[in-house]
Amino acid sequence: MLPATFKLCAGISYRHMRNMTGLRKNAMIAIHHELNKLSGPGTSTWINHIRRRSSLLSSPIAEETYSEADQCYVQQGQEALQKSISILKDQDGWQTEIESINGEKVMSKVLPGIGKVFKLEVTLEQQTGDLYDELVDNMEQMGEWNPNVKQVKILQKIGQETMITHEISAETPGNVVGPRDFVNVRHAKRRGSTCFLAGMSTQHPGMPEQKGFVRAENGPTCIVMRPSADDPNKTKFTWLLSLDLKGWIPKTVINRVLSQTQVDFVNHLKDRMASSGGIDAAIAC
Repeated sequence: MLPATFKLCAGISYRHMRNMTGLRKNAMIAIHHELNKLSGPGTSTWINHIRRRSSLLSSPIAEETYSEADQCYVQQGQEALQKSISILKDQDGWQTEIESINGEKVMSKVLPGIGKVFKLEVTLEQQTGDLYDELVDNMEQMGEWNPNVKQVKILQKIGQETMITHEISAETPGNVVGPRDFVNVRHAKRRGSTCFLAGMSTQHPGMPEQKGFVRAENGPTCIVMRPSADDPNKTKFTWLLSLDLKGWIPKTVINRVLSQTQVDFVNHLKDRMASSGGIDAAIAC
């Protein structure tokens, strides 16, 4: 049983062979340090509060609630968040891919060991908490409003912040890029008024490669949502995207598809939130 567990850990991340407790503790310290920088001034009170409570996450009691395999997933989710924050924090070297009249801006740059990553920035009309609820709590409903997604299924939840998902993408128009599927570990956090949804590809015994789909790789990716500095009822929405679609696809096609996918996603999300708001208002009446 133990060798099998170690094999799974190695498939997720080669660094997971080290001492788990120490890794989780170091990861939590690093994440809180980066979140403090990313969230900007004026947040020291809640950051200190989170740091005081974070000791619970690395205590022996907390570790005992997870199996060794689950600890691997938690660690990988924390690592995805930490890497994503580090990438987003570096403002140098980004080149504009798309800048729409609706306010969406997609930028990209090439990173050693990762490849080309894309960053979308836009201000949305909805409050941060409402967007977080839609993207995290209602994650499995995404296929209902995003035509680029056929299905999102939660395979496993680990605690309050980590989950394993299986996602199937729709083929692009003209079948330029055929259907792909992904198995991802996702790590969701609320820190004060800022919300994070990070993720990267993993392996899960309940979802081997599927016939008819190319198993693509994802990550590190992260959506960061925080109230707009100009209007706290609006949200500054930042999405870091890193994908390896696999297969024989020209890079020019991949770059065009991924940047446009980000813009399309935001527009579909706007429509979803607008329709949800109308339904909620009707119920309230």
